[in-house]
Amino acid sequence: MVKVVNTSGKRKTAIARATVRTGKGRVRINSIPLDLYPNEMVRMKIAEPILLAPGAVAGLDVSIDVKGGGIMGQAEAVRTALARGLLKWHNDPKIKDIFLSYDRTLLVNDSRQKEPKKPHGRGARKKFQKSYR
Repeated sequence: MVKVVNTSGKRKTAIARATVRTGKGRVRINSIPLDLYPNEMVRMKIAEPILLAPGAVAGLDVSIDVKGGGIMGQAEAVRTALARGLLKWHNDPKIKDIFLSYDRTLLVNDSRQKEPKKPHGRGARKKFQKSYR
């Protein structure tokens, strides 16, 4: 039987689903290898779990599908899904301690969401001006 681990990560409206299986150490986001991912800042953000736990990805293929949200929201959702997948695969408390001491959002979804718009204004808090004249 082949071992496969499925995890997910969320940030704002972005949802990432990661599948971890044995392989050659490849990480792909929407079928694009991590090394070829367009934005360097995003690439560094996604690679944080790999850099914190060196050797954790060796011998594993990680396939991540992400949709919704913007470029940074997707990046943070992907890193959460990746970190959770590595932790679930290895089941090592040392990796969990490293991730939590570095940044809690590696393992826990950021629950903050956009505040809904209200009537009598352009956004959540802003109101239309009134002059009484």
